[in-house]
Amino acid sequence: MKILVTGASGFIGQNMFNGLREEHEVLPHEWGQTISDVVGVDWVIHLGAISSTVEQNISKIYRQNLDFSIKLYEECIKHNVNFQFASSASVYGLKSSFEESAPLNPQNHYSRSKAMFEKYIELRKAPIITQTFRYFNVYGPHEDHKGSQASPHTQFTRQAKESGVIKLFEGSDDYKRDFIHVDQVVEHHKKFFAVKESGVWNIGTGVAKSFYDVAKEIADKHGATINYIQMPKVLEGNYQNFTQASMKKTQNTLLYWV
Repeated sequence: MKILVTGASGFIGQNMFNGLREEHEVLPHEWGQTISDVVGVDWVIHLGAISSTVEQNISKIYRQNLDFSIKLYEECIKHNVNFQFASSASVYGLKSSFEESAPLNPQNHYSRSKAMFEKYIELRKAPIITQTFRYFNVYGPHEDHKGSQASPHTQFTRQAKESGVIKLFEGSDDYKRDFIHVDQVVEHHKKFFAVKESGVWNIGTGVAKSFYDVAKEIADKHGATINYIQMPKVLEGNYQNFTQASMKKTQNTLLYWV
């Protein structure tokens, strides 16, 4: 198959490109390039976005995450190209239930932009296959450039190697997230090529793990210690302290189609 991947030089994009190119013809796309001619492409995997949850340039977020997404999607509809879109579990907001049918409550402009494009897809009712994936906390190689926005796994490993001290927010024993390795994310995308239906699916493990447990494993591996720090003001009040994907719909879909 011929597949266009947006955000191909980003964290997940690099892993997606590498995971697909042995079996498929993969075309990379980056922000700033014109929308590539999608004629003859079988799938577009739309990963490109401003992923920072603390980005303050609001117009930039919506220009890249929403306006461009709509333009790209319309091109896919025009040329009958199937579409996979990387959304985020952050659209659920401060909840303890994470089923795809749950009301959304995004807490920042990043998650709002994702939720708004999801709504556009829902209302558009396009004739192409459109698969929206709500990623939970993805980690793995090629995310060093993300700095403070990198996954806890990457940040903790870097701190352990560089200083021997891992910095945890106070109360991190109670902060639990559904962490999924990027290789598993790529595999889900591959499997869904066989799914001939549109919809929204969670991409996680279904297991919540505390930040402390992640830090402890990495600290033990590298002989590091753990220090607690105060949460930055910019995160207070809108920080998801618990995520755990409901994977029932995803598993049932794959059991039916794959």
